[in-house]
Amino acid sequence: MGDQKFQRKKYSTPRHPWEKDRIDAERQLLIKYGLKNKRELWRAQTILTNFRTQARTLQAKLRYNDPLAIKQFQLLIGKLSRLNLLGENATLDDVLSLNIEDILERRLETLVYKKNLALTMKQARQFITHGHIKVNDRVVTIPSFMVEKSMEDSITYNETSPFTDENHPLRMEMSGTKEEENE
Repeated sequence: MGDQKFQRKKYSTPRHPWEKDRIDAERQLLIKYGLKNKRELWRAQTILTNFRTQARTLQAKLRYNDPLAIKQFQLLIGKLSRLNLLGENATLDDVLSLNIEDILERRLETLVYKKNLALTMKQARQFITHGHIKVNDRVVTIPSFMVEKSMEDSITYNETSPFTDENHPLRMEMSGTKEEENE
């Protein structure tokens, strides 16, 4: 895997760095998902690109009924269904139709916000990095953690966090905003 001192980049930069349309689209995604910088967006794009490249390669191999390709196809679909990106009986066309927002929706930061454990995406990121959020009884401090379908229901506050108290001012504020939305 290489020397630890010389880690590889986990993302690839855009080919044309100054395209206005791409820059504007990236800025909108940064705001919507509360990302810290464009590197996080490019990392998610690289993950998506790797899935799509693998699907295209498998499409070519499956035309020749390669038994190894069938096994790899099942593994790919299994991984994507565990991440809740696709269903169990998805096809390679479904993999190719994934987009960047599907990947960003599976980040811990996004799911903490969607589960109303934080008021904003930035606050969700702060809760995660400060150790207030746990997943499967383990504190996770990485906002880009990809949450599997089986872990999704176990996202809660850490027991040592002050936010576990229902009478915490922030929790009161969050419950107040929920009631206003319901009315």
